[in-house]
Amino acid sequence: MSTSTTTAPVTRAGTKLTLPVAALALAIAVTVQLIGQLKIDLGIGSIIVFPMVWGLILGLLTSVQKFKPLGLDLQRVAAALVGVAVFLLVARLAFNIGPSLPSLIKAGPALLLQEIGHLLGTVVLALPLAVLLRMGKATVGATFSLDREPSFAMVSEKYGPDSDQYRGVLAMYVFGTLFGAVFITLLTSLVANWRIFDPLALAMGAGVGSGSMMAASAASIIGAYPGDQEAILAMAAISNLITTVLGVYVGIYVALPLADRFYRFLTRKQTARETAAVTSGAPAERTQADIDREEAQADANRKFREQVAASSAAITLPLWLSLSVLTVLGVATASIAAKGFSWSIVGGYAILLALVLFSLLLARITRKISAIVFITTIGAFISSPWFFGAEPLNAMVKTVDFLSIATVMLTLAGLSLGKDIPLLKNIGWKIIPVGLLAITASFLLSTVIAEFALGLWH
Repeated sequence: MSTSTTTAPVTRAGTKLTLPVAALALAIAVTVQLIGQLKIDLGIGSIIVFPMVWGLILGLLTSVQKFKPLGLDLQRVAAALVGVAVFLLVARLAFNIGPSLPSLIKAGPALLLQEIGHLLGTVVLALPLAVLLRMGKATVGATFSLDREPSFAMVSEKYGPDSDQYRGVLAMYVFGTLFGAVFITLLTSLVANWRIFDPLALAMGAGVGSGSMMAASAASIIGAYPGDQEAILAMAAISNLITTVLGVYVGIYVALPLADRFYRFLTRKQTARETAAVTSGAPAERTQADIDREEAQADANRKFREQVAASSAAITLPLWLSLSVLTVLGVATASIAAKGFSWSIVGGYAILLALVLFSLLLARITRKISAIVFITTIGAFISSPWFFGAEPLNAMVKTVDFLSIATVMLTLAGLSLGKDIPLLKNIGWKIIPVGLLAITASFLLSTVIAEFALGLWH
């Protein structure tokens, strides 16, 4: 999910549409929070499905149902609210990082080493599968990373916006948006309940570079290790931040070039046959057919990008309105999670709102540092043992259940996903197994590396 709102102008229509979206999200979020979690025994392990996953699924079903489908403008309002909800989620996570900083410092080498799993796991496992399924050059774009927002710029700059590689990025992005959070919840819950990995190693594996997937994965780990909730959330948040920051540089200089070379290596025989056919004097008609096919593919890529642009065209809401709606939704779900309303929850949200607003101001002033970096850094400091006011701040913020914020965010995300369904039809079925393996590879390889790294430094 994107963590930013668009630069489109604020519209009166968007403001008017906020109330019905907020009411719908409130009804779904409160309902799933009351239902609670469901534990499913699969024989090889157990899976815990959390309220936030139910919220995502119900939101999606509400968005696409045929009786009275959610309009595109309503879906875009929900998407705009998701962009701001991410800030609140990060702010809450920052208050788990601060108290855990001594442990995080000790795990420092393991945190950096396990990033190899996030950044290269998809190339090692998902790319060969994509080659086997004959996805063509789209394989490179779809498998060099989990393809969050920065991946578009990397691939577009190197291969161009009309390339097959760029279409691969779009395919994986749409797949991850629609199914990423649900799948990683089930995967993490199953692996965590095997009890063979350290919960901190699992938490590092959860930091795949997507806020929604990280939150869903961390929730499953907490379900298996409830006593380590604070450390798990802190480790997952730091790992996710490192993946996001390092991902741009490693993607440009390591992962993308590696994926390109690995793809060429795996398809070298096919390439050799094509080269031999050309040099042996292939019929002119075939060469013209190849040109026609390339033009048709370029046209298909252009139409696909236009569909993506149409589905992602967002309505920007006033910040005060977004934060007000999210606070109401958040206080309601947090009160259910706490089994009763408390003014401490309101106070906790006030602290989170102040942190978000101050960080957004700093980001606007500097124009070079992301608001998420400010939120994480400042939040971690004021909640750390080294800040004089940490104790009362932590006491108030901890009354706000982290998972309740994730429930609100994913419910809104579900309501916004209907507009992306048509894109999935254009992608084709091949991206489904490739996408599932890419997420699995990123999480599992990172977790295994973290497990060994923690053993070396402890």
